[in-house]
Amino acid sequence: MKQVYAPGCALMIYKPELAQKILEFLNKNLNDIPEHLICCRHEPYLEKGTQVINTCAGCDRRYRELYEGISTVSLWEILAESKTFPFPDYNGMEMSIHDACPTRTEERVHSAIRKLLERMNINIIEPKNTRTKAICCGDSFYGILPLEQIKEQMKKRSNEMPCDNVVVYCVSCIKAMYIGGKKPRYIIDLLYGETTGIGTLEPDAWHDELQKFIDTH
Repeated sequence: MKQVYAPGCALMIYKPELAQKILEFLNKNLNDIPEHLICCRHEPYLEKGTQVINTCAGCDRRYRELYEGISTVSLWEILAESKTFPFPDYNGMEMSIHDACPTRTEERVHSAIRKLLERMNINIIEPKNTRTKAICCGDSFYGILPLEQIKEQMKKRSNEMPCDNVVVYCVSCIKAMYIGGKKPRYIIDLLYGETTGIGTLEPDAWHDELQKFIDTH
């Protein structure tokens, strides 16, 4: 089975150097894995039978649902079983977790994320609505609701988190949790011992940035 690695638009905007580190790890441990930079909203031009290794929940869903003969596996599933990844130790630090809504049906992803946190010695304090019952961070309402209502949704979801530190695995969820008053901890940053930056914060500006990247890839 042929595999490709799709870092996704958001990660390439957020920290392309981490996307490169992931690619290097995959190539060292899974043989030759080419990088796939065509946005999942465009025809991927991949052979049938190709499996896409992804870091973006939206990519995971779109490749699975839109393109015949293409399957997906999240990076989280691969790393959760890795015997070579150098997991950092967070010494039992308590964090809540917000599950990305494109993976709401994908318990394989939920389980892999939690296994990664356990391997990093992070104590997970789950919110009431989690895994298959997780509620959107608010960003999916962009373009549907007025901006102020979107931010209210972000605050509502953030307020459901028992801990100030909230693990996310979607770059847009970083923005939402921050707007909601929490300290987002992006899973890739945690894996590589980096702090999570907020970057472009306002939903209009962030979605403009995403769209420009999508249009050129």
